[in-house]
Amino acid sequence: MSTPTQPPRSNGDSTAQSVALAAKATLPTRYGTFTSYAYRVAAGGAEHLALVMGDVSGRGSVLTRLHSECLTGDVLGSYRCDCGEQLDLALRYIAAEGRGVLLYLRGHEGRGIGLSNKIRAYALQEQGLDTVEANQELGLPDDAREYDSAAAILRELKVESVRLMSNNPEKFDTLAKHGIPVCERVGLAIPVRDENERYIRTKQVKFGHYFDENE
Repeated sequence: MSTPTQPPRSNGDSTAQSVALAAKATLPTRYGTFTSYAYRVAAGGAEHLALVMGDVSGRGSVLTRLHSECLTGDVLGSYRCDCGEQLDLALRYIAAEGRGVLLYLRGHEGRGIGLSNKIRAYALQEQGLDTVEANQELGLPDDAREYDSAAAILRELKVESVRLMSNNPEKFDTLAKHGIPVCERVGLAIPVRDENERYIRTKQVKFGHYFDENE
């Protein structure tokens, strides 16, 4: 299920986004009961949600997922991507361990291009373009997401190191830059379907994402 990695450690980075806790409440879910923390990013006002199970402050490496908002995958179960299935599996892993953090990063829809642009990109993909080519055809960045605010939230939660559930190397690099070492990569093996195979392969080839075979 896991592949160890050792991204470089750092002493932190003063460019980390400033975040403020806006609200906190208990959130019972089908996966178990979490404490939910709503954070507001000072620059731009984006609001992210941290779901925390167990005591994660300064006690060893914490099972963690930085999850980009995806309405079509997370809510509607779209097979065009693997987002909804990754969200489900990450929450199941945290619940099984009884301890962990899932950051739900809002404003990341379509790798940061927004919902309507993502649907426009889907239409171009139906004409034969891959996900990167579709964004470029629309004059949009390949990936407009940032993870500095995620690092800032983990610091606010007093998380000192993580076991990261991710296939995206940029997340590892950003956390390391801000002094949060990733001690292990925990794989999320999602079925490759006819509808999402090109999407997944494009992420591997053009963004260097890792890939986990189903066991």
